[in-house]
Amino acid sequence: MTTLRLHDSMTGTRRPFVPIDPSDVRLYVCGPTVYDRAHLGNARTAVAFDVLFRLLRHLYGEDHVRYVRNVTDVDDKINARAAETGRPIREITDETLDWYHEDMAALGNLPPTDEPRATDHVPGMIAMIEDLVARGHAYAAEGHVLFAVRTDPSYGVLSKRSVDDMIAGARVEVAPYKRDPMDFVLWKPSDDATPGWDSPWGRGRPGWHIECSAMSAELLGPHFDIHGGGSDLKFPHHENEIAQSTCAHPDEGFANYWLHSEMLRVEGQKMSKSLGNFFTVRDLLETGRHGGVPVDGPTIRTAFLMTRYREPLDFSVVRLHEASKMIGDFTGTLGSIREQEGGLDRTVSPLPEIVEALRNDLDTASALQLLRRRALAVRYTATELIESGQAIAASFSLLGLNLWDHPKTLASAHDSQQLRATIENAFEVVPLVEKLLEKRSEAKGTRDFASADAIRDGLVAAGIEVRDGPGGTEWSPGPSVDRAALKALL
Repeated sequence: MTTLRLHDSMTGTRRPFVPIDPSDVRLYVCGPTVYDRAHLGNARTAVAFDVLFRLLRHLYGEDHVRYVRNVTDVDDKINARAAETGRPIREITDETLDWYHEDMAALGNLPPTDEPRATDHVPGMIAMIEDLVARGHAYAAEGHVLFAVRTDPSYGVLSKRSVDDMIAGARVEVAPYKRDPMDFVLWKPSDDATPGWDSPWGRGRPGWHIECSAMSAELLGPHFDIHGGGSDLKFPHHENEIAQSTCAHPDEGFANYWLHSEMLRVEGQKMSKSLGNFFTVRDLLETGRHGGVPVDGPTIRTAFLMTRYREPLDFSVVRLHEASKMIGDFTGTLGSIREQEGGLDRTVSPLPEIVEALRNDLDTASALQLLRRRALAVRYTATELIESGQAIAASFSLLGLNLWDHPKTLASAHDSQQLRATIENAFEVVPLVEKLLEKRSEAKGTRDFASADAIRDGLVAAGIEVRDGPGGTEWSPGPSVDRAALKALL
């Protein structure tokens, strides 16, 4: 069994994961700013770290992992939404957070261990800012408090750029109260129409970056295991978090590992309202705006998991179709398992090969393909169905695919007579198809494309769906499989 290895953005390498305390593994992830529905990019990040949370719980025990995901409920976008609609800020943030919880649950995400709201932790932020001022890392100016970037010699450690390079290569806010263009806001003044708290610098509100430093320190301690978020947060948000936290706690190490999920594109383009390709989770669940037909949470989740979290993902109609096909294969297998087993045994461990794939930097793409092959094989092999059924069901749970009670699973399980007939009639389907695909691969290797095409056509005629993709050839049985026709192809 291999060690869990994670790609650490700080070092740019895949490192063995060694927790500070195996009995108390700690994970912090930047969560939503609650002013609108969660879009697909938000959802991808949440799903990626939910898989990590599930894997850590499997490896170290459910009671030994703490997952904190913050809620930003004080923000200028929220203030603007309140001014635009005339609604109270708390009403907007409460409603939006409820939407977020509904959408994340629909995608199969577990709730985090803690979900702190920024507005509940302002005193801790003020205390950290005061400490930074006292240590000479921050200064007050015109009702603002700013972090003095030049006082931190390690600033840029995550983005791997010097302060001068950052100034030259990026647009930064120039304000008369800043000593340096790169200095960033820790506290800013509030007028009567804006949320505010009393502080040593007058009535105001915290800047965005300080909330995560203060809340992670309060809930997980100043030194914890993993900090995560989307790749768009590396700079400036995470870079500023590191500066604040290490300067406020110079004897601590802040986060030992930094994980970032990559960006999501739609049909090959950056997701943008101006391009008309901006989609929320709710758009897909309820209206089917992308693809024309509403899809369920497990299908969206599968579409995310088909690509490893730190690789760019192109969310397309074709991908949704492939994910839907995969869900069909999975629910068909689970229907067979339900019919055979009756109930779900939650004490059974997932398949070792699925755990191993996830130990390899959360390689969900490989885990899904391995699970699909195993699920199809088991579905058509009665002995393995008995021996491996519960482990397969546990593997779905490890990936967050809550399919045991899925309508398609229940429909398959209820048709037990047809399932038994399918298993009996197709007992040899898997080895036959695998042999034919190997024969086709050999033909393609010798550039005998006529023979390769003939084998593919024969498979299709026998009731086998064949799909060639970048990851290789995948197959699944259609509603009727002609075993005799498959044998004739050999």
